[in-house]
Amino acid sequence: MAAKAKTYDLEFLKKLYFELCYYRRFEERVLQAYTAQKFAGFCHVHIGQEALCVGVQRALKDTDYMISAYRSHTQAIAKGIPGNEVFAELFGRYTGCAKGNGGSMHMFSKDRRFLGGHGIVGGQVPLAAGVGFAINYEKKDEIIVCYMGDAATNQGQFHEALNMAATWSLPCLFIVENNRYGMGTDIKRTTSVDHLWKRALAYDMDHGEVDGMNVLTTMETVTEIVAKIRKTKRPYFLDAICYRYKGHSVSDPGLYRTKEEMAEWLGRDPILQLGEYIKKQKLMNDAELKAVDTEAKAKARADEEWADEQPIPPEDAVWRYVYAD
Repeated sequence: MAAKAKTYDLEFLKKLYFELCYYRRFEERVLQAYTAQKFAGFCHVHIGQEALCVGVQRALKDTDYMISAYRSHTQAIAKGIPGNEVFAELFGRYTGCAKGNGGSMHMFSKDRRFLGGHGIVGGQVPLAAGVGFAINYEKKDEIIVCYMGDAATNQGQFHEALNMAATWSLPCLFIVENNRYGMGTDIKRTTSVDHLWKRALAYDMDHGEVDGMNVLTTMETVTEIVAKIRKTKRPYFLDAICYRYKGHSVSDPGLYRTKEEMAEWLGRDPILQLGEYIKKQKLMNDAELKAVDTEAKAKARADEEWADEQPIPPEDAVWRYVYAD
């Protein structure tokens, strides 16, 4: 689905462009910090998939919930968690969004209604159904967005959760960040359907596909979907076609992809696409776009520098949340 013939003012487009650049530069600094051994463990960056978290968030209310997998740094920021707190969490600092307990894969904020990144593939999907059930039970005008990777659609809990969401009419928006690869394996080698949205047919669930590399298309499409969910209280399954420019994790060189494939998807870069659109509308030139990117780089750098100065958890914090009182 292509972006519709809508018009947007300069300030709005500039904010979108800044967010895309900021998330890209943030994740680049995360990779640099990991290489410099500022933190350890697993780390999965969102570089290339920024249009999804920017576009989806524009369609939501602050009171809506979000839950995700382990590639969730920028999604957490989009939901309202300050970037410096996300960086502090990466570094295991006490001022991180989860007080240093979560790390890269487990960003969380009760206040911002970001219910965590989750390291178990597909583990967040039944949790999303549970939140949808609670929303209905409390008769709230809210929805929950559940992000997952394409390989999660092969997990048993995915199918159980979608069946319950459809049967009970739960206000859940299930979004597959379909970057084509489950770790290093092409989804075509592990999945019999040619389009993942067909998974929803088994549950008579509303479904669709979107170009997840285009922020305006994503925003417009998800805005319509969210409005429908609020009205009908029925779930929706969205197959968002996107691409990650880095490996599955920091330890993955991505050698299973050809140079030609990478070049094709780099030509669809979310930042490049929005920049070209803005220039075509004669709202900004290259120098002005570069200035926005420079501002985004400065903010990402400031986030990391703030996190560098934060305290580690106190010694007695080691024993918290280990045993019930």
